[in-house]
Amino acid sequence: AVREPAGPRTPRGPTARAAERHSRKPPACAAKPIMSCAVGVYGLSVMGQNLALNMASKGFQVAVCNRSAPKVEQTVQRAQDEGNLPLTGYPEVSEFIAALERPRKVIILVQAGKPVDETIAALSEFMEEGDIIVDGGNEWFPNSVRRAQELEPKGISFVGMGVSGGEEGARNGPSLMPGGPREAYEALEPIITRTAAQVDDGACTTYVGPIGAGNYVKMVHNGIEYGDMQLIAEIYDVLKHAAGLSNAELARTFTEWNETELKSFLIEITGIIFTKPDDNGEGELVDKILDKTGMKGTGRWTIQEAAERSVAAPTMAAALDTRYLSARKDERVSASAVLSGPTEIPNVDKQQIIEDCRSALFAAKVVSYAQGMCLIKAASDEFEWGVDLGECARIWKGGCIIRAAFLDDIKAAFQRDPALPNLLVDPHFAQLVVAKQASWRRIVTLCAASGIPCPSLSASLNYFDAYRRARLPANLTQAQRDFFGGHSFERIDAEGVFHAAWTAAHHDLGDVSSRRAGEL
Repeated sequence: AVREPAGPRTPRGPTARAAERHSRKPPACAAKPIMSCAVGVYGLSVMGQNLALNMASKGFQVAVCNRSAPKVEQTVQRAQDEGNLPLTGYPEVSEFIAALERPRKVIILVQAGKPVDETIAALSEFMEEGDIIVDGGNEWFPNSVRRAQELEPKGISFVGMGVSGGEEGARNGPSLMPGGPREAYEALEPIITRTAAQVDDGACTTYVGPIGAGNYVKMVHNGIEYGDMQLIAEIYDVLKHAAGLSNAELARTFTEWNETELKSFLIEITGIIFTKPDDNGEGELVDKILDKTGMKGTGRWTIQEAAERSVAAPTMAAALDTRYLSARKDERVSASAVLSGPTEIPNVDKQQIIEDCRSALFAAKVVSYAQGMCLIKAASDEFEWGVDLGECARIWKGGCIIRAAFLDDIKAAFQRDPALPNLLVDPHFAQLVVAKQASWRRIVTLCAASGIPCPSLSASLNYFDAYRRARLPANLTQAQRDFFGGHSFERIDAEGVFHAAWTAAHHDLGDVSSRRAGEL
């Protein structure tokens, strides 16, 4: 049912309030709210609606509210249509909060940034000490830390919870990544455990860590997602233009790969995409889609954070850069008339290319996940969050966009060694990647010879090659820094910090230990 308003709406200006009251259809009348709902959801876009319906379908009494009454009515109607689910709508914030059992638990799903702050202000006006607000949107983790601090004087707990799985996941079971006070998580746990996707080893949720940790893990999840999607796009480019596969062959190839070590949600949907006909013309829809990739910002946050934590993340960075380049469609069209490249594709056996692409894709995916886990570990160590990387892999096994069969192996790797510095040095993954590197190198070489860009495939390979080398040419770079800036250097044959008089113009700087101050 939709509760009829019993008092003034949350302040939004008298003119707007009066206009809305006169223009909207009055909701169905109901009795004055009592404290009977286990959880509330504020923000009823499709994600908010679906998450609320998901919780209601698990038997929880759910209250919903939204800035605009039609969204509330729409959600209530859906609940009725989908099995008379225990969901009640409230157009008034005051009645919405009053309908919740104590401690009140409200999940908000609104646009990141200012709308979150405005929603928290409206909700907290009617909330009390011990109540809990959960932000389920993609949010920059320092904002969650700030909001928790701002709510602390009121005694209201704040949780930043990553929600992955898109609209389908929100309705049927997402991966949930909550970060906040432990006691708040324990109050939420019965609800989110049943709401989350369920896999063979439990619900796809866990206590990620203190405030900020949940948002951070979700951010890195999205960064890995960027890398994963870009790697698949590059393999598609090779299969289409170097191996000459038709859409039907591409669909069959990806469908077959989804029964191998590559089994994952993204591989599965890629196979499906190639089969979708264009309803407005001939051929398949994928060929009619403009080659410009949109984004919401979480990938950019991931790369910013990688730089802040001094963690190399070239696979994800290349994926982000490629999205920037894709957006410059008009420039690329103009450049294509001016800049030339290889005109012939090397003659390579078609089946060999397909098999090499499969191995290259898997190896590069492992590297991408390794970079993501390194980033989570660096932040967890710095902020003392205590994030369990094995649990991160486990809760990504179902519901979320990057769910994949080999997450079981990633979970096992961090269970074997919780202090594992990099996934690549786990014996299982080291053996797999080393065994696949010949195929990987052949595909990157084929791309270079054919003029097919493969920024994330090559970035992954370069990361692998740099990480496996005991000595890099960084000695020359450090020598250059000392030459022009007196930045000093360390030696391989002696302890200490040194500076060289590289030419007659250079002078002895004396004790150069202080020259290392400010190094990252």
